[in-house]
Amino acid sequence: MDARKEGLPRNPHFSAQPRLGTLSPFFLSCAAYFLLWIPEDPPSWVGALVKGLPVLCLLGLLRVCPGGAHSSVLQGALVFSALGDVFLIWPQAFLRGVLAFTVAQLLYVWAFGFRPLQPGLLLPIALASLPFYGLLLLHLSPDLVLPLTAYALALSTMLWRGLARGGSAGWGALLFAISDTLLSWDAFIQPLAHARLLVMATYYAAQFLITLSSFQSPRPKTN
Repeated sequence: MDARKEGLPRNPHFSAQPRLGTLSPFFLSCAAYFLLWIPEDPPSWVGALVKGLPVLCLLGLLRVCPGGAHSSVLQGALVFSALGDVFLIWPQAFLRGVLAFTVAQLLYVWAFGFRPLQPGLLLPIALASLPFYGLLLLHLSPDLVLPLTAYALALSTMLWRGLARGGSAGWGALLFAISDTLLSWDAFIQPLAHARLLVMATYYAAQFLITLSSFQSPRPKTN
């Protein structure tokens, strides 16, 4: 039924799904990243640009095709994600990258909202994450404990709110957590085979799905 024909108001929290043409820059930039496979050592601005371009394309998508509620908040999260991508290219800027991604996670939490609350999700998230974070803390230098603990709390909160929202937000939040878990394990605990491929594939998929959530109608606001 066409709301305009029936004289009914449109849902302000829903926007039509973006077309393939508007998504193609993201897919092409992802293909460029994996095909070029620019070495991370030594770090370079070219490598940083190629790495951050897919997220910037998602930002452009939301600028061209504004989604529903909190689209502007998601745009802010993508900006800080792109900054984090750039900072993490250089080892000396690692903490800046952690800070940028912490802000991004908090913005995702804001975008997902707190309705429905679904506190029952907190227990399985805690049971899944606390053993890993405990193991990770054993391998961190003292200067990294506080910033990475803060980031872990922000990430876990984002995962909770994404799963509570459901749809592509839930899948995106889950893939983001998987990507960061793989990255942390490879960087601080034990090197993983094909770690970069696994981390970046799950990361780009997570950002894509979270961005798509802006075009989806939210769940009814019930607990």
